[in-house]
Amino acid sequence: MIGHGAEIKNTLMMDRVHAPHRPYIGDSILGNGAHLGAGVVLSNLRLDQKNVFVRLPDGSVDSGRRKFRRHSGRRSRGGLQLGAQPGDPARSARVGRSGDCVCGYLPAGQIGRVRYTIVSEPRRD
Repeated sequence: MIGHGAEIKNTLMMDRVHAPHRPYIGDSILGNGAHLGAGVVLSNLRLDQKNVFVRLPDGSVDSGRRKFRRHSGRRSRGGLQLGAQPGDPARSARVGRSGDCVCGYLPAGQIGRVRYTIVSEPRRD
């Protein structure tokens, strides 16, 4: 299912994938039953435009490609407005909530969350 305002480029989507309103999915592989929340961005290009390395439990592997997203595995979930970095696989995992930006390998059956610390500083005006 591809929703309203979706931008999908060079992507392989397996059976029962849901990409509802306003996602960007570039150069990606989405496994059976993957679901992305509204406004999810699956980044496919490094800032320095070098080859994307895929992070695995045993280390990183050069994909040999300048643009490559990730393999989102079977039944993986991406939270509302999640930002995910190039080359970060998530297999049967759940990642993020509104506005989170994640990178790294997430093992199957896990939930990835970003914890923030609020720092207070005096104004300088």
